[in-house]
Amino acid sequence: MSLSSTRRLAEAAGTAALGGMFAGAAGSVVGVAVPAAAIGGLNGAISGWRQTYDWKCFNGLVAFTLDSTWGLPMTGVGIVAQSVGLLLPSSGYVPELSERHNRHVYRRGFRVRKGFAVTLGNVISQAGDIERPRRARLVTDHEDVHVWQARWFGPGYPVLYVGWMVLGGAFGAIRWAAGRRKRGDRLFATIESAAYYLNPFEWWAYSRDNYWPPSGKVPDFGWRQPCCPPLTAARPERPSGIEQMSR
Repeated sequence: MSLSSTRRLAEAAGTAALGGMFAGAAGSVVGVAVPAAAIGGLNGAISGWRQTYDWKCFNGLVAFTLDSTWGLPMTGVGIVAQSVGLLLPSSGYVPELSERHNRHVYRRGFRVRKGFAVTLGNVISQAGDIERPRRARLVTDHEDVHVWQARWFGPGYPVLYVGWMVLGGAFGAIRWAAGRRKRGDRLFATIESAAYYLNPFEWWAYSRDNYWPPSGKVPDFGWRQPCCPPLTAARPERPSGIEQMSR
């Protein structure tokens, strides 16, 4: 076994043990210690072997801790996307945007909608042609925001995200029937705008990506301005897009 493989194996074992311990302790609070420990251990094993977490950086320590405790529900959902990525040979894992970046990135893999990247927990799928600057920045400045949203909001993240989509979709249908139809807006586009694009989590991510309003949103509907400055302006020292691949 090569030195590199030995180091990966050691990191996988250590991260799995620590992740399982953290997750088990967190899960015991609500009576699910064993399944929680299994999720934390599995995430730790995969992430350790792939050297995902940046242990030398404060963000890396926080990412691992949240993935193994408060953000564990979405870490578990992320393992579903991780499983698809591992089982499909065509998934195209991207180590350049994953190793020591506190996330897992796949060019393809798990898919919800054609042409759209999807982030579940710490797993980003359907990143596409990341050699293109726009797609690379989508990963580092948009989807990475979702990775951290899942960590910070923990169990509330899927509830709030899906809840907005349901209520927002209903609101979009009502707004279309009440007036947007007369403006020539399409029903699906109006529902999609209200349910997806106006979702505060998406507004936040698109704003950080310096891409608000996005081209798919119905014009003059909902938030007109970004909710926050783009990451390139807020944190100019942070590499963005393809720059992260050359670290």
